[in-house]
Amino acid sequence: MPSLVERRWSPHPSAYGGWKQRAGFIYQAFVPDPVAEFDIAFPASLVELMAEATAALGELHASSNLAGLEALSRQLLRSESIASSRIEGLELSQRRLAKAMFDPDAADTTARSVIGNIRAMEAAIRLGEASRRISTADILAIHRTLMEATSDRAYGGRIREEQNWIGGDSTSPRNAEFIPPPEDEVPGLLADLCEFANRDDLPAIVQAAVAHAQFETIHPFVDGNGRVGRALIHVLLRRRGLAPMFVPPISIVLATNAKVYVAGLTDFRNDNPIEWCRLFTAALRTAANHAASLSGRLTELQESWRTAAGRPRRDSAAEKLIQTLPGRPILDAKVAAEIADVSYEAARLAVLALEDADVLKPIFIGRRRNRAWEAPEVVALLDNFEWELDAPTQSAQPSRAAPRRRQP
Repeated sequence: MPSLVERRWSPHPSAYGGWKQRAGFIYQAFVPDPVAEFDIAFPASLVELMAEATAALGELHASSNLAGLEALSRQLLRSESIASSRIEGLELSQRRLAKAMFDPDAADTTARSVIGNIRAMEAAIRLGEASRRISTADILAIHRTLMEATSDRAYGGRIREEQNWIGGDSTSPRNAEFIPPPEDEVPGLLADLCEFANRDDLPAIVQAAVAHAQFETIHPFVDGNGRVGRALIHVLLRRRGLAPMFVPPISIVLATNAKVYVAGLTDFRNDNPIEWCRLFTAALRTAANHAASLSGRLTELQESWRTAAGRPRRDSAAEKLIQTLPGRPILDAKVAAEIADVSYEAARLAVLALEDADVLKPIFIGRRRNRAWEAPEVVALLDNFEWELDAPTQSAQPSRAAPRRRQP
């Protein structure tokens, strides 16, 4: 059974606030059960739900046309990273992210943090594709990648050496909503979690759900725990073959009703993993279904561009750009030349032809006001995709802040 460990908080005598803030007190840190040998009987309703989620993931991978695989993969990864960052209070639109990806030097602090999240997700996917066993060092590497572009980069890839907490205020755990295990428990719990992640005798969805909840409970880092914990979901979905090509944007769904998400994690900590696994599985099914819908919309959008551009030849620079734009909605002539593998002049003419067809719109980006082009319909489609997933459906819980819905 999980346990509570009594600890004493000894604040610094010069701590900000009144005497209460400077007084010591006893608090209780939560130590979860190990999960390496996790085993539980699943009710038939959960087994059926897992089958539906697995089928939805299969349909997502079967629904995509080959020409759009890379573009869809890029955008699902970015949507997942934006949503995972937004849970932590980092608000960023698809358009701001696209601009930051195009010109990283001009990116603001939030954009750089989200780009770090994308890099961490990419590292998680590579780890999921590897055949070797997952280790604590792999998790630390994902965290190091996440933190590289932030002001807390010194903490990247380092297990915390102090007590942390969730909620309340930043001065002490006095009013915290949850207090994770003491720092000396963390290395052993992470090693145990890796043993669990290396198993292959559990349903993959349950393994991802339990690993995420256990990681969030351990909270092994000073910062970045939520984003690394959600990246871990995709390590396991990729490793077990459920998401071989695409990242289902489960973070958007989990964050839609933040109280429900937190309640699910609390259920897990209160020795009720079935309800947490049920919530997680339903969120995964929803994410996969909406991602398949996004795939269809991107294909329709590309077809409308081809019509507007006069049906360019299959081997033309314009067609190559049309295939790539959903994944790179902002570019300049130099980038277009690299994408289409043509000369700068040929790429420039292709870009201008797509501008004449209202596929691209000229914009200016960066401190030097460099000229570039944007595919505004892609940005609008992606923002609406997030908006639809964010919108409350069958719950009375308030949803988190969603991007503004754009007109087609």
